[in-house]
Amino acid sequence: MNKTKQETFKRSDIETSLKKQFPNLSKLEICKAIDAILDSIIEAVALDEKVEIRGFGTFSKKYIRPRKFINPKTKKISYLGETATLHFKPSKSLMKL
Repeated sequence: MNKTKQETFKRSDIETSLKKQFPNLSKLEICKAIDAILDSIIEAVALDEKVEIRGFGTFSKKYIRPRKFINPKTKKISYLGETATLHFKPSKSLMKL
């Protein structure tokens, strides 16, 4: 099996897909619905909850270890504490598409 570069799925792709599925909805209604869904996912993950959407994927918080870095211009050593990012793991059925 050859692994190729995965295509990115942008917000505009979601809007277009929903517009085709629901032609009676306006673009503004679709945008508001997408915003509401994304806001609720972000809020839940920020509260350390795991969000699973069957057939789509799982959103969770991923922690990045503390590390030090050197400013290349001044050669000053600085430290960056632990940070958290949003992590998405697509479902197997989404990967088949």
